[in-house]
Amino acid sequence: MKIEKTINRIFLLLSVLALTLLCMTGCGNNAVKNTNHISDTPTPGSALTAVRGTRDNTPVCLSPIPGTTAVYQNDAAVIDASNSSQGYIIVRYTGRNSKVKLQIVGQDQVTYTYNLKTGNGGADEVFPLSAGDGQYLINVYENISANQYATAFSQAITVTLADQFLPFLYPNQYVTFNATDQAVAKASELAYSADSDLDVVTNIYDYIISNITYDYDEAENVQSGYIPDVDEVLYTKKGICLDYAALMTAMLRSQRIPTRMEVGYAGTAYHAWISTYITDIGWVNGMIQFDGKDWSLMDPTFASTTSEKELKSFLNDSSNYRLKYIY
Repeated sequence: MKIEKTINRIFLLLSVLALTLLCMTGCGNNAVKNTNHISDTPTPGSALTAVRGTRDNTPVCLSPIPGTTAVYQNDAAVIDASNSSQGYIIVRYTGRNSKVKLQIVGQDQVTYTYNLKTGNGGADEVFPLSAGDGQYLINVYENISANQYATAFSQAITVTLADQFLPFLYPNQYVTFNATDQAVAKASELAYSADSDLDVVTNIYDYIISNITYDYDEAENVQSGYIPDVDEVLYTKKGICLDYAALMTAMLRSQRIPTRMEVGYAGTAYHAWISTYITDIGWVNGMIQFDGKDWSLMDPTFASTTSEKELKSFLNDSSNYRLKYIY
């Protein structure tokens, strides 16, 4: 079958790339950012090396917008659930506290905790409704001392999604992108040769593995609440696991491919990876190993930093990945 041949080709290529990239290093710290020109290692999916495919590679960047039909507020916060059917809410902190957290609990009873921007009236921030249809409880907490927080605002909402994939197509706090981003333009270029969504996933994955290196220094010093900047990762060509996952997620979503950025544990390490939805196949967890029968988990960070033998051994045991959150 065409799909199986494509996937086998993916795996063979990724095995070579995984070994090669162990010897690659990141960019220097003194670079001046200029996103008008980003030099890359050429990839088979690039418009520079490929014939245009049959799939439309026009970017589609869904844009969250404030509403007026379901806005809840007090002196501390504004919760805008007007477009909850699209898979997101917008929250703004308007109080005076400098340390504020948001918690969202859906029908799956998983508690998602975020830091909210503070000062100058706060800012509108977008958060996904990852648990799908059902009841959600949204709480805003203000710091009162050390690690203690008090409830500043609480609101329950009922969500009915217009489409189950919408939470995984819109940008949100962890996966921020818009139509003017270089990441979106690069995704369109990489999708130029594609005949299918699977081809797009392959091309973007190959590009990231070939061009982004793991930033060990950042991994050791990253602060709680770190939010990836996908264009910064694209320019510096280095990042931690969250950067890898956010960049690939943004690229794929801009190409109309539902993509979940997933956070949990890889072994004992806190980690991030992705799952994508491919028509006629379904959700493909992580990226991608196919043995002719079963899908296995792979993620872009491990593929660029782990030897082929170690990679296969780790991925063959799906218990190595424990999912906690979906963004």
